[in-house]
Amino acid sequence: MQNELIDQGLTLMLVGMSTVFVFLTSLVIVMTLMSWLVTRFQASPEDSVAGADEVAAIVAAIAKHRNQSAK
Repeated sequence: MQNELIDQGLTLMLVGMSTVFVFLTSLVIVMTLMSWLVTRFQASPEDSVAGADEVAAIVAAIAKHRNQSAK
């Protein structure tokens, strides 16, 4: 009786720890793959740099918004 209970407890522990190990390992693999994909397909910083005209328009829009909000 006592040995059977210990065997069931050890089996349950082994199944639980194996499940957690497999889940965490797969989580690390998926996160690494996603990180690699995002870095590979992300736009380069040179593509997203705004020109002088765009920066001037953005600054003017922010200034206008702040002036209207202050009133």
